[in-house]
Amino acid sequence: MQVSVTRDVFKLAQVFTISRGSRTEAKVLTVRIEKDGVTGWGECVPYARYNETLESVTAEIEGLPAEFTRQELQSLLPAGAARNAVDCALWDLEAKQAGKRVWELAGLPEPKPEITAYTLSLDTPEKMQQQAAENAHRPLLKIKLGTPDDMPRLEAVRAGAPDAKIIIDANEGWSAAVYADLAPHLVRLGVELVEQPLPAGEDEALIGMERPVRVCADESCHDRESLAKLKGKYDVVNIKLDKTGGLTEALKLRDQALAEGYQVMVGCMVGSSLAMAPATLVAQGAAVTDLDGPLLLAEDREEPLKFDADGVHPPKAALWG
Repeated sequence: MQVSVTRDVFKLAQVFTISRGSRTEAKVLTVRIEKDGVTGWGECVPYARYNETLESVTAEIEGLPAEFTRQELQSLLPAGAARNAVDCALWDLEAKQAGKRVWELAGLPEPKPEITAYTLSLDTPEKMQQQAAENAHRPLLKIKLGTPDDMPRLEAVRAGAPDAKIIIDANEGWSAAVYADLAPHLVRLGVELVEQPLPAGEDEALIGMERPVRVCADESCHDRESLAKLKGKYDVVNIKLDKTGGLTEALKLRDQALAEGYQVMVGCMVGSSLAMAPATLVAQGAAVTDLDGPLLLAEDREEPLKFDADGVHPPKAALWG
């Protein structure tokens, strides 16, 4: 088994801003695993919020033993970006070796397109209204908020896209008091879900708080071990493969979350179609799908995912799986 890691950079179509900062490109790691003349690949996006860098994640991957199985990988690396890229590369390798699709190997139904959210970058209310108007044809818009001046932005987006469904990602940017003050306005403006309104370490304040809009755990939910701390705080969990450490854990997290009564959202970091491809399998039937990473790019993989009025389509075998 030969494992290699390369860095790839994809230019964004425009500057992308959240409450933590701005970026003009997506920096990702691509993992290729070759065995007996067959190569599988996967992608991850190291995230500074979780103390990950391109260098640290590369070192984790390069520190793996010479031989290991996908099952052994789950204990060799912790949940996170490094395990994600390797896990997805192994799924791709197994599918190619078996001459089957990953969904068949996983015992899943054949995947279908899923409507995905489209994310509007954090900006001035005027520019966000313009973004909303330009994308008003999309059925689901996601707004990046998490600042002290969010209401004018939200009002502007609703004015720009009066008919679109809206979800909000506060990226841990609000206090309990700010969220309680905003909640009635979220209802008035037809917001359907708010992601991670409070910092992950301060979300105990959500217990007992009225939740007129569904509240989704993002930074507070990584893998199945996270679920025990979410009770009474959240209605939805956001599953991202870079948090779960790959497709293997993501599928298990989805099943356990649903069994415990949570709804499921499937999200992504800003990466290429290769990063989104495995997540399309997890997103089947999800309450919310947010796999718009490739739509934010000015360039993508050679066999990109297809996006149309039906949503994001599952990958062709030429891309992954």
